[in-house]
Order: sequence, then C-alpha cells, then structure tokens
Amino acid sequence: MHHSSKVTIGLILRTFFMALIVFLTLYPFIYMIAVSLSESIYVMKNEIWFYPKGLNFKMYGLVLKDERIFTSYRNTIVYVILGTSLSLILTSLSAYALSKKDRLVFASFFNIMMLFTMFFSGGMIPLYLNVRDLGIYDTLWAVILPPAISAWNLIIMRTFFSVYPVEIEESGRLEGLNDFGIFMFLVLPTSGAIMATIGLFYAVGLWNSFMGPFLYLKSQSKYPLQIVLREIVLQGSNFNNDVVSVGDEIVREDSLKYATIIISVIPIIAVYPFIQKYFVKGVMIGAIKG
Repeated sequence: MHHSSKVTIGLILRTFFMALIVFLTLYPFIYMIAVSLSESIYVMKNEIWFYPKGLNFKMYGLVLKDERIFTSYRNTIVYVILGTSLSLILTSLSAYALSKKDRLVFASFFNIMMLFTMFFSGGMIPLYLNVRDLGIYDTLWAVILPPAISAWNLIIMRTFFSVYPVEIEESGRLEGLNDFGIFMFLVLPTSGAIMATIGLFYAVGLWNSFMGPFLYLKSQSKYPLQIVLREIVLQGSNFNNDVVSVGDEIVREDSLKYATIIISVIPIIAVYPFIQKYFVKGVMIGAIKG
C-alpha cells in the first residue's frame, strides 16, 4: 500500500519550532566553545558568534596547568561514585518498602512525611548545625550524606516498584525468599532502567554540587571541581575592564570562564550517551504491566 506524505502548514510549524528549540539549547554551548578557543582580541571585539577565530587552546592550558584542577577532579569523581552508590542503595530500599502499602506498617505516615520534606525544610543553618554536630564537617560524608535521598527521586522509584509484576514476587516467595531476598535477587536485577535513570540524576547533582561543599568543607585539598573552577575564574579578576590576569597572561575574562565551564561539563555529558537507552526506559515508569 502506498502512503503519500503531505507537507502541511502544521508539519512545517512543528518542524520549525523543534528546530528552534534545538538551536536555543545548543547555541550557548557552541558560543562558549567558540569563545574559549578564540584569540582574546576577537573576543574583545565581540566578533565571535558560531565558530572560533584565531584557533588556540591557551585558555584550556591556563586552566589545566593549575595543580588544583587534578586534585579537585579526583575529589569530584570520588564524591560522585560514592555518593551515587549510597543514594541508589538508600533510595531503592526505601522506595521498595514504601511501595508495599498493604504490608508496611504506618505506610501512609511514612509517605506523608516524605512528601512533607518536598515543601518544607529546616533551612541552611539547621542543616549546617546537624553536619557539625554529627562530626562529619570537613569530610567527604558532609558532601554525600545530606543529599543522599531526594524525595522526588524516591517517589519516581516507588512508583516504578508499585507497578512491578506481582507474579514475579509471588514466585520468589514460593521459593522461600523473604522480602529482602525478593528485592535483591528478583526485583533489582530487572530494574536496570530505573536504577540508571535515578543514578544519572544523583550523579549530575553531585557533579554540579557547589553550595554543600562550599559550606561544609574548609580544607582546599578536599574541594570538588566546581569550587576550584570558581576560584580560578575569580582569582585576579578586574571588574573595571573585564580582564583577568593569570600569571603573565592577560586574557579576556569570558574566555577563561567559558573554558572552565566546558571543562566541568564535558565528563558528565560524555557519560550520558552510554546510559541514554536506560534513561528513556526509566522515565517511562508506567510501561511495566502485570
């Protein structure tokens, strides 16, 4: 059967708006890359739009030659790996328990308390006092414990487990497994999509984390990447002429700033294509049918 494709005004408008959204999403990155790879003279003349002029990697060299960069990269990777692992463990265990409303004692109370935290919080000062009184101030635990469980991520994962096929769980119970055994050996191995999705959310949050480490860390040797990059940008800034002096180099502040941004986002962007297929499946939490 031959299907004729018709070009309609609606199709043209949808294509135009989709292309516009893609352009508006990508252009800031294209512009930052172009500026960071251009000679300072062209940047100061505002001649950079889509591609670099006077191609050079001087800005990236200035950022990467700072010895703090590699230390902060290592710290950030440690925080992301440990923090994401801990968050997935705590969130998955909590979500699976909360999804069993018919068997969990005080399930409604726990669900209400979880929702309560989404709208109300103690604030920055009580959280700081908790971190200090727990004895984890200026340690890696101060970075990964406070954001260990996100109520929103917990709700997403709880919804996923609530529609999980009951037949699989009942088959495990017939084999003598308890709830923890069912979760570990049956549910978890078949929940890769939601685990990858929530893991990506936590990993991105930890990678971009700034306020928590800024408040709870005082040792520079423990600073994550975001704090160090901020210090590199602010160090030696001259806000009168918008020029930064880095050693013997006089460079445009925007060039240095955009180079640091690109360095900070490239690793997390590079990871996304490898888990994209799981991410798409994970957000479609209603796709599992009993």
